[in-house]
Amino acid sequence: MDTPHPTRRRRKEVRPQQLLDAALPLFVEKGFAATRAEEVARQAGVSKGTLYLYYPSKEDLFKAVVRHNIAALIGEAGQAVAAASGSTAELMQALLSGWWERVAQSQVGGLHKVVLAEVRNFPELAQFYVDEVVRPARRLFESMIRRGIERGEFRRVDVSATAHAVMAPMIFLMLHKHSFAACPVQGFELDPQAVLAAHADILVEGLRVRAKGCP
Repeated sequence: MDTPHPTRRRRKEVRPQQLLDAALPLFVEKGFAATRAEEVARQAGVSKGTLYLYYPSKEDLFKAVVRHNIAALIGEAGQAVAAASGSTAELMQALLSGWWERVAQSQVGGLHKVVLAEVRNFPELAQFYVDEVVRPARRLFESMIRRGIERGEFRRVDVSATAHAVMAPMIFLMLHKHSFAACPVQGFELDPQAVLAAHADILVEGLRVRAKGCP
C-alpha cells in the first residue's frame, strides 16, 4: 500500500484547527443559532462534508471551539496555580492579568455573551458551558483562595461565595467589551485594565490577613 503523501497528511491534520479558527469569529459575531455550517466550511476553505467529517453537528463544533479556546486555558491556569511558589496575592494578580490578555480582550471572550444570549433556546449547550467552563473556573479560584488561607496570607472566608465575587467583575468586563464597547455608544466608556487593576487591589486587600491592631 502506498504511503500517504506528507503534504496531504499535514493538510488533513491541520483541518480541525482551521475549522475551529473559522468558527470562532462567526459564532461570536452572529451567535450560535444564526451561524451556518456552510459559512464555517467556506471560511475554512473546505467542503461542508469535510466539516461534518470532523464535527458531525454544529453543536459538536461549538463545543470544540469552547474546549479549545477556553477550557484548555483554565486547565493550564490550574496547573500554574498548583506549581506556583510565590505569594497568593501575586498569583491572583497574575491570573487576572493573564485572563484579560488571553481570553477577555480576544474574540474568545465573546463566547460567554453567545451562551448568555441563547441559553434559553439551547439549554443543553448552556449546561455544557457550565460543566466545561464555569465550574472549572470557579474551582480554579476556589483553589487559589484556599491556598492563601492555608498559607496564612488570606483571612478565612466563604471560599465558594468569594470565588463568585472574584469572577463577577471579570464577566462584566468581558460582556462590556463584546456589547457596549463594540458599538458607538457614548457615556459608558471605561478602561478595562484600570478596572481589572482596581478589582485585583480590592480583592487582595480585602482578603489579606491583618496584624492585630492594624486597620
